[in-house]
Amino acid sequence: MREAAVRTGWALSDGLWWAGAVLVYAWVRYSYDLSESLNPDVIVIAATALIGQVFVGCALGPYLVNHIRGSFEEVVAVTRAALIMALGLTAWVALAHPSMQVPRSLPVVAGAVALIGMLASRFVVRTWRIQRAASRPTNAKVIVFGAGVAGRRLVYNMIHDDESAFRPVALVDDDRSKRKLRVEGVRVAGTREDIPRVAARTAATHLIVALPNADAGMMREMREISEVAGLQLKVLPTLNNLFSGNPQVQDLRDINLEDLLGRRAVELDQGAIADQVTGKVVLVTGAGGSIGAELCRQIARFQPARLLLLERDESALHSTQLSLTGRGLLEGEDLLLADIRDRETLRRLFRDTRPDVVFHAAALKHLSLLERHPLEAWQTNILGTLNVLTAAAESGVGAFVNISTDKAANPTSVLGYSKRIAERLTAQFAYTEPGRYVSVRFGNVLGSRGSVVPSFMEQIRRGGPVTVTHPDVERYFMLISEACQLVLQASAMGSDGDVMVLDMGQPVRIADVAQTLIDLSGRTDVDIVYTGLRPGEKLTEDLFTDSEVHEATGHELLTRVQVPALPEDAVSGPVWRHPGDLVDWMQTEATAGLTSLVPLED
Repeated sequence: MREAAVRTGWALSDGLWWAGAVLVYAWVRYSYDLSESLNPDVIVIAATALIGQVFVGCALGPYLVNHIRGSFEEVVAVTRAALIMALGLTAWVALAHPSMQVPRSLPVVAGAVALIGMLASRFVVRTWRIQRAASRPTNAKVIVFGAGVAGRRLVYNMIHDDESAFRPVALVDDDRSKRKLRVEGVRVAGTREDIPRVAARTAATHLIVALPNADAGMMREMREISEVAGLQLKVLPTLNNLFSGNPQVQDLRDINLEDLLGRRAVELDQGAIADQVTGKVVLVTGAGGSIGAELCRQIARFQPARLLLLERDESALHSTQLSLTGRGLLEGEDLLLADIRDRETLRRLFRDTRPDVVFHAAALKHLSLLERHPLEAWQTNILGTLNVLTAAAESGVGAFVNISTDKAANPTSVLGYSKRIAERLTAQFAYTEPGRYVSVRFGNVLGSRGSVVPSFMEQIRRGGPVTVTHPDVERYFMLISEACQLVLQASAMGSDGDVMVLDMGQPVRIADVAQTLIDLSGRTDVDIVYTGLRPGEKLTEDLFTDSEVHEATGHELLTRVQVPALPEDAVSGPVWRHPGDLVDWMQTEATAGLTSLVPLED
């Protein structure tokens, strides 16, 4: 009802501008003689202009749509309606009724005056709203970093949202060509170096980073600047996570660890990925894990003919189905409850479903646990991978993607050995079977189940201490979504037998991660305790072995290397009775071809 009343009010206002412009112009044109200027023909023209503006405006949009007041769209709509009305009156006066006692120039001049009045009234209302927002009682005065499209829209929405707790007092942008630009009356006051000065001058309390594509390096710098300036930091999510392209106040959130460590814009060749999965039968093993589930969600966007979810954990399978469909009834033929250790079950499932593309994400990944239980790594990461490879080859798969880890480069742990052998097995199938077999190697992903971040957060919640193995230990990190995007890209670009290595950026000290999480929590009573490196752990992970030749690809974040193939018989033959013999064998096979070996720790 309120919107309808507002539109009706603007329609009547515009009509009165038309009628008033006609009467005033006639009065001036007839030398201020009221008797002549108010003759019946002028009155008829004024009444026609008022009614006509309302009807034309209702037909063409100014009063059918609740335009943002004073926006470009409203200006265009109002101008179009006024122009049509002026042309119609001109034709009526000059052609249809030339005997009318009105000046022939009246429709044109009155139309111009009416249009000026219509637009002026809108800009007065818009200015009043801006001033009202500026005087709104609030303690949250904000500086917006980024005067691009997202920043300008955010400023507009903060000003025009009556429930907004934020009031923009300044914009800053590193583009000096935007200096002195004003957005809704808010001026661009400098660059990022000027933020402390602008904050002191405006008494700002918050800094908002309105750059959805800002990378982790910029986020860390903005956090440092906000701490120096005494500002609370808010950020917009990445473009992929924005509900729409029009950022709202409710989209703002506190900065988190993913922003500081893993945030990076990833450009994908959507066409190449679509060629591989669109309309195809795609199977994902380990579909209930962090990587497998995210792969499923991203693959689903490319509309495969079928998306098969293979997982041994029924609860994890339920969670993935719920995230994909919004329904968790565990029904349908695309949910495959199976263990990759069971070769015959895999062969039957693959024979029945005939997948075109397989993403093999199922694996055991906890380094310290596998050091104590190497047979589990053998049965899942090695024999399980061989089972999936065999079933895929027998069913005539077109593309097979093995998800590997940076621990497979210069391996020193059971986890690294087992994943390196899985890479070598994948290379063997590339050389002996039809189809395309590739591996994708990357490091830690933020937010995955069992990763260091959830562990630290739980320790912080309990009041500490936060346990770190060594003050200098460092790891590569990236977001799950970004890692999976690059996996899809690598799978589309990789040639038969390639190991595609993702660019993980710079390694990050785990102690810094722990301290950042403590800082973000607001706790000041949590300590960091160093426990010492565990068997098989390195201070720094490698993405490449010493002997691997790095080859560039068509994507700046992807590099390809080759690994020596490992015949299937070398894996399927042995029966291990003593864990030490198994570990020795894995070390020998995993480090074959490396020019520099790191001895296995006791």
